[in-house]
Amino acid sequence: PTVADRFSARRSKDTTLYTDFLVNLNPHPDSNQLVAVKDEAAVTRSIKNLLLTNKYERLFHPAVGSNLSHFLFEDISSHTEASIKSQIIQTIENYEPRAKLIDVIVTGYPEQNGYVVTIVFYLTTVANAVTINIPLIRVR
Repeated sequence: PTVADRFSARRSKDTTLYTDFLVNLNPHPDSNQLVAVKDEAAVTRSIKNLLLTNKYERLFHPAVGSNLSHFLFEDISSHTEASIKSQIIQTIENYEPRAKLIDVIVTGYPEQNGYVVTIVFYLTTVANAVTINIPLIRVR
């Protein structure tokens, strides 16, 4: 390969663009190395962490988070679903530049006192869509 090939915008299938460590930082039992998640899995974990974190929970980063838990004590209605959707869109657009949103669907389940959030996005470098489902359930 030439020098130009190393700096081209093309991505081979074995190239990893995004890597994060698991939250618990436990080493792999065989290799004793930290376990990493890559590409879509890394961005998916980041989005879940952002949405399940309340503001002022992160030390030195008080603005990061979504405050979705306070919606769980509201009445389950289309207005609350729209508010949750708006908060999710704002959080992902502000704090996760690697993901470009396609759709956010919020469905309320009064029997379980919660919601299921479906987020469809793609990575800025890959054209494949990724779908994640996040349950939001009131604990009390």
